[in-house]
Amino acid sequence: MHSSMDDERFMRAALDAALVAADAGEVPVGAVVVKDGRVIATGHNAPVGTHDPTAHAEIIALREAARVLGNYRLDGCELFVTLEPCAMCCGAILHARLARVVFGAADAKTGAAGSVLNLFAQPQLNHHTEVQQGVLGQACGQALQEFFRSRRAALAAERVLNHPLRNDALRTPDACFAGIPDYPWQPRYVNDLPSLAGLRMHYLDEGPQDGTTFLCLHGNPAWSYLYRKMVPVFLDGGHRVIAPDLIGFGKSDKPKRVDAHTFSWHRQVLLELIERLDLRRVVLVVQDWGGLLGLTLPMAAPDRYVGLLVMNTLLATGDSPLPPGFEAWAQMCANKSAYDIARLFARGNPSLSAQECDAYSAPFPDQGHRAATRAFPAMVPRLVDDDGAAVSRASRGFWSSQWKGRTMMAIGMQDPVLGTVVMEPLRLTLQVPDEPLRLEDAGHFLQEQGGRVIALAASKCFQGV
Repeated sequence: MHSSMDDERFMRAALDAALVAADAGEVPVGAVVVKDGRVIATGHNAPVGTHDPTAHAEIIALREAARVLGNYRLDGCELFVTLEPCAMCCGAILHARLARVVFGAADAKTGAAGSVLNLFAQPQLNHHTEVQQGVLGQACGQALQEFFRSRRAALAAERVLNHPLRNDALRTPDACFAGIPDYPWQPRYVNDLPSLAGLRMHYLDEGPQDGTTFLCLHGNPAWSYLYRKMVPVFLDGGHRVIAPDLIGFGKSDKPKRVDAHTFSWHRQVLLELIERLDLRRVVLVVQDWGGLLGLTLPMAAPDRYVGLLVMNTLLATGDSPLPPGFEAWAQMCANKSAYDIARLFARGNPSLSAQECDAYSAPFPDQGHRAATRAFPAMVPRLVDDDGAAVSRASRGFWSSQWKGRTMMAIGMQDPVLGTVVMEPLRLTLQVPDEPLRLEDAGHFLQEQGGRVIALAASKCFQGV
């Protein structure tokens, strides 16, 4: 009589061997040979690494057992393997005269112990091996499923990474981003959102998949690099961080034409990204254009959001004049569309190193890559019928009457464009319950001067949401 407890113990040993195969990039199949209640040999899949089509887990384990016993006949031995043996391995098992073979998961494609055929049931053979299946079958099958799921995801990511560029867009060479400081995170890309129509969008996705997600949206002419001082704080708090680069910025593809950019299109891309990533328990983090677009997002799916961190931005509803500081900025962009982005950041953020300032210019190696920086100032809704004005008015109503989450505000007090004169009225619209975090020395890009301070305060504010 065989003990089910012993069978499970030996199959767990085979599972351990299967994980060794997975770590080596091989299909995770493991096997052990047992004699007199003791494991005498172990094997795991290795055909890829050894360039050997016969290097299945069972074959390797049988070879080792034969060496240990000094005999190619393995009388009285049992083989435990995580996946149903193929015809080759079943033949070897029969030639070795094994008393018993136990496998975990069935193999509907190549299994030769009952799934596709059953070599062990052939009456003409002069040796008959006892077969038992399904021991820890779920665990064995799960190891295989997770391996192939991970492999498919890696292949999909590679396809996105190497996705061909549309002929009406540009893609900043990776070399432009080499050596930028304090941005160690793995790039991720998506290109199959309906609104992208084949453009490739870059985003960061760091931290655990469960729990609170901080969705960090940048403005013009920044990119996700702007949040590099806040991301580590959120990660240290056990949170997930999603930080996309808007199309036309950062590592995302850049349409060549200015008129390719519209308020509604960029908003739709963000809505589809949120849906694709199935973001839940979101704390929306916005600044500049991140707020113009981002503040219109939660009303489309309120149940996804639990918090709002709003910094130096506005709602452009078209029924009130834009602030003078913004109009001056827009006029400057119209007159000097080739302005030096690195110099812009250096002037507003004296503490930045030259390398940090250059990082903001990295996405734009020439003027051809800068259609978005030219388009965005003119995209801000000024009149009630402008693109984005109606949805901004609707979102104003949402924030004032339907928002149920927590809200925090931070203000860079030296911002000449979207500073306190804009943020105080916005505070009333958003019904921010607490005093804003006022950074007296910070300007428009307050994430640079106060990113860590703001992130620490936000982590505390949104703890437990």
